[in-house]
Amino acid sequence: MEKTFMTGNEAIAEAAIQAGCRHFFGYPITPQSEIPEYMSKRLPKMGGVYLQAESEVAAINMLFGAAGTGARVMTSSSSPGISLMQEGISYIAAARLPCVIVNIMRGGPGLGGIQPSQSDYFQATKGGGHGDYHLIVLAPHTLQEAVYLTMNSFDLADKYRNPVMILGDGYMGQMMEPVSFPKLTPRHTPKGWALTGAKDRPANLVKTLYLDPEALEKHNLVINQTIQKIKKEEVQVETYHTDDAEIIIAAYGTVARIAKTAIEVLRNKGLKVGLIRPITVFPFPCKIFEELADRRFLVVEMSFGQMLEDVQLSLGRKASVHFYGRTGVVPSYDEIIVEVEKLVK
Repeated sequence: MEKTFMTGNEAIAEAAIQAGCRHFFGYPITPQSEIPEYMSKRLPKMGGVYLQAESEVAAINMLFGAAGTGARVMTSSSSPGISLMQEGISYIAAARLPCVIVNIMRGGPGLGGIQPSQSDYFQATKGGGHGDYHLIVLAPHTLQEAVYLTMNSFDLADKYRNPVMILGDGYMGQMMEPVSFPKLTPRHTPKGWALTGAKDRPANLVKTLYLDPEALEKHNLVINQTIQKIKKEEVQVETYHTDDAEIIIAAYGTVARIAKTAIEVLRNKGLKVGLIRPITVFPFPCKIFEELADRRFLVVEMSFGQMLEDVQLSLGRKASVHFYGRTGVVPSYDEIIVEVEKLVK
């Protein structure tokens, strides 16, 4: 399969186009600005629409409107911009509209810095905006995987009528690798709910306001039932050298990629180390952690312990869990090796 040398941001943008996305609304912010830049060049040639909004707040509400027509739509931003979108994301989730949102995380809180970070994990996996909802959150660790997950994210969004987030970081957005784009046929889920005009059918209504308490609860129960089905059917996780591992590293995204190098070095030293890598950080792969709860764990993140909480909840109180985190700084494989070796002394 032919490969193209691209940045992560460009690869995600092209994957979205290959998946049938023809409408993009966004606003530039480092380190993801190459996504809207790429979309601005490619979408008009594909018969699509690129629109730079006046702000992230405007962009997410444009996404809301376009998603209501049943079109495949996407936006992208980076940490502070995603924060500005939270109210709109809550509305989209409440309206049960499919869309894809890309967050190429940077350092925070506040404006922080443009360096890579994973400190938006809570925001992405615990809701972010107000109300009872969850995003499906996919966390690639290579650019090729980012291509696959981006393409799949549109199918997932349509299948469950729920927003999907691709959770990357500044390192992944800016690095370059050769990637290929598989010739996949997008699943076209029937969208009888879409606002496409009512000439030949009864009128549809997409709304989020339910003044009657019981009507609101009934609507929220439908959303919750969907989330429970997602938890049951859509967990994705990679295990790496876990069969004989005495120490297991838990990491996702870029950090998991670095951890794999550390594991190879450690195994050459005779240490039995493995990796659990959540691919869906929501739904979180609790079951695999439960199954391996008798091992020792080292959680490594580019944050001060956000995924750590989900690992601890999955393992239970008696498990041996250690943590190593950097924020705004990418940990090296040497640092991970040092932390593992501390556990065997």
